[in-house]
Amino acid sequence: MSTESHVASLPVGHVRWRRLAIILGPAAALTAVLVGLTANGAIAASLSVSGQEFLVTSSQLTGHGFEQYGSTIGGSSGNQPVVVSAIHSATLSHLCQQVTVGGVSLVLHAGDGSTPVSASNLIVDASGQSGSQAVFHNITIGQDAGSLGEDPGAAGQAGGFGQEASTVTIDNLVQHTWLTTAGTFTLPGLTLGFGGHC
Repeated sequence: MSTESHVASLPVGHVRWRRLAIILGPAAALTAVLVGLTANGAIAASLSVSGQEFLVTSSQLTGHGFEQYGSTIGGSSGNQPVVVSAIHSATLSHLCQQVTVGGVSLVLHAGDGSTPVSASNLIVDASGQSGSQAVFHNITIGQDAGSLGEDPGAAGQAGGFGQEASTVTIDNLVQHTWLTTAGTFTLPGLTLGFGGHC
């Protein structure tokens, strides 16, 4: 039987399921891996920020698996230089977040009781950060940002300045932030409303 007659004999709309599985299987697996890595902060999603900073304060941040490096982030007013802080697991006591919406402050409070806010694979792009005291354990300063290896595995541009530590504690944290992402973000005692300040 010739190839032409064989093709002509196949019913219209016939699907070869085995071939389809061979083609789609690797693509589905790759998609699942990329989505998982993005959710865990290991690779960055392409995001455009609002162009408005917001204030984040905490009486104490404690983190395990810490990385920090310089980068830029795109927004409506162009690229902004940022300090990227990536933490595998973090707790924040007395968290406050403040942003101006329509000329009025929108303020979020959480973790004011005995249970702090907790986050996994926390990545913060900030224009500035301060605290009354910062304690790092097993810190490496001046590492190539492209070779950072602590969880959550975020990395900067090769040849850039970076640092990493096994743990970090910052008291009276103040951050001016463009963007925050996390795999999970648990906010006990959450309150959100207009008016007030951090």
